[in-house]
Amino acid sequence: MSRPLRVGLLAPISWRVPPRQYGPWERVVSILAEGLVDRGLDVTLFATADSITAARLLATAPRGYSEDPAVDAKVYECLHIAAAFERAGDFDLLHNHFDFLPLSYSRLVPTPMVTTIHGFSSERILPVYRAYDDIAQYVAISEADRCPDLTYAATIHHGIPLEEFTFREEPDDYLLYFGRIHPDKGAREAVALALRTGQRLVIAGIVQDEAYFRTWVAPHLDGER
Repeated sequence: MSRPLRVGLLAPISWRVPPRQYGPWERVVSILAEGLVDRGLDVTLFATADSITAARLLATAPRGYSEDPAVDAKVYECLHIAAAFERAGDFDLLHNHFDFLPLSYSRLVPTPMVTTIHGFSSERILPVYRAYDDIAQYVAISEADRCPDLTYAATIHHGIPLEEFTFREEPDDYLLYFGRIHPDKGAREAVALALRTGQRLVIAGIVQDEAYFRTWVAPHLDGER
């Protein structure tokens, strides 16, 4: 009988896996890790020490640096990524959810690596992705999120745990904006659409750009939602 596929999942360490509240990349990694374990794969999760998973957990950071100011982001990111690649020989596949930094290690180990690109924070990070395009296996989270400069192995949309959601055949009487309050995400456009159509808008998300929030969102809030 063949052994199960050995997969190393490299999560971000901004937040715990799964996150207590905000932490979208960590949420995706958690769902993937538990799903792969359920399917019988041998999964090792590289994440913060307080993470909760059915996979084997390996950690260098005690907590997420966005949750604990005593955790220096650069120091623990360095240790975290190094820990995964020092053990690369233990895996058949590494799956990188840590953005571009792990790419710089990828030529140093024979283990193949898939990198899910959860988004581009800036065009300034593209040189790293371009430099490893010849050996990298990039996965886009949507067709719209693809960069024309890169070669992609696939587009795989985020999955959701269906048991956590209730299907409603008839929609409720409001629009929902769910995401960061930031120019990249379109809260301003959601407000404009709600005003134009006369529909209620429920907004849920953390504010990452205070000036943007005060200018385009706050003036339209009713104080309750």
